[in-house]
Amino acid sequence: MGILSGEEGDPVALENAVARGPIILVCEHASRLLPKSLGTLGLSEEVRASHIAWDPGALAVSRLMAEHLDATLLFQRFSRLVYDCNRPPESPAAMPEKSEVFDVPGNAGLDQAARDARTEALYLPFRDTLSRIVKERIAEGRAPVIVTMHSFTPIYFGMQRLVEIGILHDADARLADAMLTAASEDKRYDVRRNEPYGPDDGVTHTLKEHGLSNGLPNVMIEVRNDLIKDEASQRVMAGYLSGLLRESIPAIKQ
Repeated sequence: MGILSGEEGDPVALENAVARGPIILVCEHASRLLPKSLGTLGLSEEVRASHIAWDPGALAVSRLMAEHLDATLLFQRFSRLVYDCNRPPESPAAMPEKSEVFDVPGNAGLDQAARDARTEALYLPFRDTLSRIVKERIAEGRAPVIVTMHSFTPIYFGMQRLVEIGILHDADARLADAMLTAASEDKRYDVRRNEPYGPDDGVTHTLKEHGLSNGLPNVMIEVRNDLIKDEASQRVMAGYLSGLLRESIPAIKQ
């Protein structure tokens, strides 16, 4: 038996595939669902519902932004603890044995065959679907903009995080620069560059794999998850971020 049974469906979901807008929204940590074959990974229900298993609120905000921007949305349907699709297969963080202060017993001591099985079941379909869409858009003469969507916990290793929105980039800072300029004129949120994570933390894999490699504008957005806990706050945040992107994309040179 493989990692996923037939009744669990595809690991990757695609919404608004025929969108007319330029943006492809990517949500690698959209779900906390675990494949039935892996049980609970040795974790309690409370831990499986926490930020180590997924990015709370990120998918809801992404869906609202897809509506605002007429954007395509691609997301992973299973937990980052099984395979973190924002990491390459060789990274220890792809199938973490420990996440923040929590040990993940079901990920301890995985042999190469087990790692390969998860990679083939979860990461490769995700990577290949995104790659296909990007190549199709380029071939159609409408090169896309890659925007990855995440949320982060306000308390990390016992320390409070004051930053509210992070605008992250790797070597290509065009879109991030434009968004930070737009955000500086608004002042509604504490918006910072490459916080609470940055390229040195290994979080820009998707940007590099699908944005930088194709010369496409790209950015990673991190939102503190206490700001997107319910539908009302998710709508406010989606409107704000959509506005930043609308203002910023025409300002960059592709």
